[in-house]
Amino acid sequence: MRLTMIGTGYVGLVTGVCLSNTGNDVICYDVIQEKINTLKNGGCPIYEPGLTELIAKNVKANRLTFTTDFAEAYRDAQMVFICVGTPTGEDGSTNLSYVMKAAEDIAGVIKELGPDQEPKVVVMKSTVPVGTTVAVRDRIREIVGPSIPFFVADNPEFLKEGAAVQDFNYPDRVVVGVDEERAGELMSDLYEPFVRQGHPIYVMDILSAEMVKYASNNFLATKISFINEMANLCEAFGADITRVREGMCADKRIGNQFLYPGLGYGGSCFPKDTLACISMGKQSGTDTQLSQAVHDVNQAQRERFFEKIENHFAGEGTGGGLSGKTLAFWGMAFKPHTDDIREAPALSMMSWAKAKGATCRGFDPVAAENVEKENPGVYEIVPQMYETLRDADALIISTDWDEFKTPDFDRIKNLLKGAVIFDGRNLYKRSQMTEHGITYYSVGRAPVAPEHAVS
Repeated sequence: MRLTMIGTGYVGLVTGVCLSNTGNDVICYDVIQEKINTLKNGGCPIYEPGLTELIAKNVKANRLTFTTDFAEAYRDAQMVFICVGTPTGEDGSTNLSYVMKAAEDIAGVIKELGPDQEPKVVVMKSTVPVGTTVAVRDRIREIVGPSIPFFVADNPEFLKEGAAVQDFNYPDRVVVGVDEERAGELMSDLYEPFVRQGHPIYVMDILSAEMVKYASNNFLATKISFINEMANLCEAFGADITRVREGMCADKRIGNQFLYPGLGYGGSCFPKDTLACISMGKQSGTDTQLSQAVHDVNQAQRERFFEKIENHFAGEGTGGGLSGKTLAFWGMAFKPHTDDIREAPALSMMSWAKAKGATCRGFDPVAAENVEKENPGVYEIVPQMYETLRDADALIISTDWDEFKTPDFDRIKNLLKGAVIFDGRNLYKRSQMTEHGITYYSVGRAPVAPEHAVS
């Protein structure tokens, strides 16, 4: 098939590249010339394992091209995927201006081609509030008139940043929302190569398909906030969340995914989609108490962890507060295996610490460039993980990259001015901290002071 992706972010680029890899001819369109130039020159504007190699393979095979000309991108396409940003406004609502601009541009090209054209399928791939795909259909129809044929479909994505290529190629399920049977058949044909391992393609109505994405992400966000709330109770009563999690997750009805205590969720999906559910509830007069609680617990989690840092330095003999202190942060991406820093807990804490008079140094294997680009000169970005520690007053672990999991603790202790670790990802055993004489704070477990033995 001849396909066009509108947008070369995580969703549009991964979708376009993976679909080209099964033999489709794909054009990736973006308004940002710099991103298109990067792709044309063999680079990749995002960090996603395996993606750069697939781009090169399919460009070489002439199945994948890039452009900033929307008329060129839409004219011959059988399917046009809208993969643009849907940012959250200050009130939690979803900004659909990019979506509607794309719809209007598509409609202009469809109108120019006239009534004898093969009907195009306009596919909503962006995560949008329920009813948006129908609004896009109605806007296109308003522009093209009653006689020119086209279809619409909603096709939510379920890609984890850092594993997006794997997720696309081996999906748990494919969800498609349509209001015309023919559109469902075309979408099923497109995705058939990806579900030969037996996983289903669910073809349903458009409104339900849109809601599937929100319901899925909201539930996963709920699991994260739940385990963090349990971790806070463990700290209050002296229990160990690691052991509690082991016992709890042995129940097959519960499972173990997304039940790791830490600093809460971040990134581009969970915060935005949870707020979107709250916003849809307000618009429809439907109470969304659970979604609101999930969001509130999540935002409070990083604040609670930052209070541990503040309280430690406000304690006796520490000089009183964060003013003049130097804090070393390991990890600035919102999670490992991505360079995405949207809603990253590390950046929240670095901002708060700087406002209290602290100096913040940061290291991240892939996200450091993005941090510096968005916060030029604000933080000291260090290219080597141990160099962040030199004469720092504490180390804060904020992303669980693999290289942080088995460090040289003696080297950490010798480089730090104060042998203190705040571990927001529970990477280390408390017994290790006692052995190395390091003061240690984590999530859902009692703190460790070096003079105290750990059983």
